[in-house]
Amino acid sequence: MGRTGLLTLVCSVLALLSVCLVRAEDAYKYYTWTVTYGTRSPLGIPRQVILINGQFPGPRLDVVTNDNIILNLVNKLDEPFLLTWNGIKQRKNSWQDGVLGTNCPIPSNSNYTYKFQVKDQIGTYSYFPSTQLHKASGGFGGLNVYHRSVISIPYANPDDDFTLLIGDWYNSDHKKLRQTLDSGRSLAFPDGLVINGQAHTTFNGDQGKTYMFRISNVGLSTSINFRIQGHNLKLVEVEGSHTIQNLYDSLDVHVGQSVTVLVTLNQPPKDYYIVASTRFTRKVLTATAVLHYTNSRSPASGPLPPAPANQFHWSMKQARTFRWNLTANAARPNPQGSFHYGKITPTKTIVLANSEALINGKQRYAVNKVSYVNPDTPLKLADVYNIPGVYSVDSIQSVPATNNGAAATIATSVIPSSLHDFIEVVFQNDENAMQSWHLDGYDFWVVGYGKGQWNPDKRRTYNLVDALTRHTAQVYPKSWTSILVSLDNQGMWNMRSAIWGRQYLGQQLYLRVWSAQRSFTSEYDIPSNVLLCGKALAHRP
Repeated sequence: MGRTGLLTLVCSVLALLSVCLVRAEDAYKYYTWTVTYGTRSPLGIPRQVILINGQFPGPRLDVVTNDNIILNLVNKLDEPFLLTWNGIKQRKNSWQDGVLGTNCPIPSNSNYTYKFQVKDQIGTYSYFPSTQLHKASGGFGGLNVYHRSVISIPYANPDDDFTLLIGDWYNSDHKKLRQTLDSGRSLAFPDGLVINGQAHTTFNGDQGKTYMFRISNVGLSTSINFRIQGHNLKLVEVEGSHTIQNLYDSLDVHVGQSVTVLVTLNQPPKDYYIVASTRFTRKVLTATAVLHYTNSRSPASGPLPPAPANQFHWSMKQARTFRWNLTANAARPNPQGSFHYGKITPTKTIVLANSEALINGKQRYAVNKVSYVNPDTPLKLADVYNIPGVYSVDSIQSVPATNNGAAATIATSVIPSSLHDFIEVVFQNDENAMQSWHLDGYDFWVVGYGKGQWNPDKRRTYNLVDALTRHTAQVYPKSWTSILVSLDNQGMWNMRSAIWGRQYLGQQLYLRVWSAQRSFTSEYDIPSNVLLCGKALAHRP
């Protein structure tokens, strides 16, 4: 065999090995999780919490890009229950989204098996209960998607990584908090903050080594500032995006968001405080943990590192420094910057204004003057079985009503859109409170933040080159946030306030991404194990 033939043979063998390796890494991973009640004391006061396999928080779900997840969830609570996978795109598969618009809740003493693939994703995510106010009692956990071995990352592998689930916490359980909301009152200020379900915890590391900290705000309502005494935080990833690796003294993490940082233990050997504290609140709540050098002989000491003194201006300015690393890949080998999102003309602009509302004498929250109510039948099942009267695409407008004095109404609101549309969404916040918005099934480019009222001239301030993609965007008081979304994922997708009391009382809607052409390449068929409820029960085989 000549040199050319031998070279061709070697290349063919290497290509075959590469393909086999990639396919081998598209593994199937099987889990059985049992959801029960238990008693824990996150703030020193015993209260009922929600456990998964006896754990609070729930088990950490560590998977690799393109892994197939088969997870049997057994509900032993006294109420129907669902988990949603916060930030997982569920490609062509809104059936596994775990929200009431797509899934019937799992009845007590029953089970449901989720089947989904973490397709073309990497990064730090979380899961939590989407039903009722269960999230206030636990049932949440970390979900980390690691890169495939054949795809490089733009930093050296850390020596280890830690998952930090940070959030506000109430000493009242979810049933009492739900009663408060159902009575027409808002939730009181939280009783404290917890890190991984505890008021105090310790993370151990060796001097000179570098560790990854995966930080998720799993709370109900409060933005949090995160910092580590004496150490810089190198931001490397935000919800699936590799970032320009800037150094920060502290980071604001808003409700529903996740960030990933690298921390090098390059200080004298002792213990250091890890601090999380509430932002934009009159009363500041603080939770601490300890970063323990394994060769330390000294406990953490000195004052806690302070949060930034400036509030909204500082936070918005920091948010604008989060930038896409255009030359790095994410889950795929092609660079992130190879998709020039800023050169695509949006097919539609949707402006969503959040507001408070008093309806039938009770506190509600609304989007464009419509407060969402969950029907007995999931919207997705209504689509498949052509069940009329479950929702209306005419109940909510894609821009706020010009008559600001109009009363808010209640409806099951859905905004229609077409598969492969490229849309601009503006979140307009006319209130004095911080907002946070999430879109299931997608990531999106956060292209702009600004004060006051949005108008088309604000597009001149957009970042159309290296804005981050993420799944949850904060909206500052009396301000707006703009995102661009490529609607390449057919299904019925929940767009909601990540501030859970507001979501529960109506600040959400669904985005129906539709194509008349029914094909497996666009959307998977209804699962064989689908749960049926409401009007869909008539279609039971």
